[in-house]
Amino acid sequence: MIALVVVALAIGAWGWWRGGGRRADGIEWDTVRVRRGDIETVVLTTGGVEPQNRVEVKPPIGGRIEDILVREGASVRRGQIVAWMSSTERAALLDAARMKGPEEVARWSELYKPAPLVSPIDGAVIARSVEPGQSVTSADPVVVLSDRLIVKAQVDETDIGAVQVGQAASVVLDAYPQHSIAAVVDHIAYEAQTVNNVTVYAVDVLPGDVPPFMRSGMTANVTFKVAAKSGVLLVPAESVRDRDGDRWVLLPAPGGRDPDRRPVSTGLTDGKRTEIVSGLAEGQEILVARSRLPDRASQAPTNPFSPFGQRRSSRRE
Repeated sequence: MIALVVVALAIGAWGWWRGGGRRADGIEWDTVRVRRGDIETVVLTTGGVEPQNRVEVKPPIGGRIEDILVREGASVRRGQIVAWMSSTERAALLDAARMKGPEEVARWSELYKPAPLVSPIDGAVIARSVEPGQSVTSADPVVVLSDRLIVKAQVDETDIGAVQVGQAASVVLDAYPQHSIAAVVDHIAYEAQTVNNVTVYAVDVLPGDVPPFMRSGMTANVTFKVAAKSGVLLVPAESVRDRDGDRWVLLPAPGGRDPDRRPVSTGLTDGKRTEIVSGLAEGQEILVARSRLPDRASQAPTNPFSPFGQRRSSRRE
């Protein structure tokens, strides 16, 4: 009987190690080594491309547009003429003169000059709202100008503390996912907004170089770079367990015993890897469960109504 028990224990231990660590409770384990590497934490959100300063060029009085000198996308300088218009009276006089012949039109055109519409800023034309010959009022924009394009991002209030003016960011447009645009945080709103029952703050993200394919109204994915470290000890994030503020990892134990619990101090995590500040050494083996339910204490509360996602990485002290 004793011999049978010894043989059974030996077979069980051998199966635990060979099978990646299948325990009686059904958990399977993989063995990984602590390695050095680089890690950064980020805040992810979405936003839209819009003009930083949107200026509508409107006629001073009602009348008719005679000519528009710029097209969408064209660069303009402050004081540059972008269109010519006739007042309602001039338009009526010219229409009457055309009934009498070209000489009469030339005479009234010389006596009664059209009025220029000029650009008040240096920028680009982002919209051309009317065409030559169209009647307008003083409330109708003829062209719309922008000094430059920005991304207006919406950041959840739980993440806004990690975003600062001057902070580096990157922008990827949905229409051009293969291009990453370097940017910087230019402004953070002082007043919050409520969107889909979520409190958010508007953050202006200024691209360093606005690419020619960037258009107002495009949807953008914004990554705010919070922190980064190089050459630190890293383990899979799922290997770190957390309960009531205590963190630990599991080490393989000889003889088929239950894994040993090793307390650790952690630093940055990007959601996939976690920095180990103390408690482990480079090359040391730890255990990672192939599938398990996360500890409730380690789960951060999330808002199911949030359209802006979660901070996929956070700083752990």
